[in-house]
Amino acid sequence: MAMNIVLVEPEIPQNTGNIARTCAATGAMLHLVKPLGFSLDDRYMRRAGLDYWFLMRYAVYEDLEDFFRKNGTERCWLASTKAARCYSEVTYRDGDFLLFGRESRGLPESLLARMPEQCVRIPMRSEARSLNLSNAAAVVLYEALRQRGFPEMQQEGSLTGRPEPEAPWLDYLGK
Repeated sequence: MAMNIVLVEPEIPQNTGNIARTCAATGAMLHLVKPLGFSLDDRYMRRAGLDYWFLMRYAVYEDLEDFFRKNGTERCWLASTKAARCYSEVTYRDGDFLLFGRESRGLPESLLARMPEQCVRIPMRSEARSLNLSNAAAVVLYEALRQRGFPEMQQEGSLTGRPEPEAPWLDYLGK
């Protein structure tokens, strides 16, 4: 089982494409709740995901009722600037659903009011309205994955040794 990212009525194809790429890179499944502000064939969304689409799994739901009927509510965390609890103060489990609302309005307040113990927020300055949707999804998803030890993810990198163009700034490193 993997983590799940749920986008409720996403409006901007580039954000959804970026989140799809994050899902592909982490093994998370993407859930899209209609209405969508774009077509799934939108070139901007596909371009943001580039060549990662074959790694990603996704499902589409007619509305929130359809999503909850198929997945339940007990494993859901609702991300909102209106939440009282920080996203890093909860314990995430394998298979949890991380819900994010539309870019212009967030999740419906009626939903937040019915599930206050499952609402989480990303701390930010009071002058800022919110983070970009794809950034917010990545922040919360990576915290959930960190808590679980980044399962099935490569955690070490290595230099490639490929030749690079001239880099005069290397002289400033003194090596």
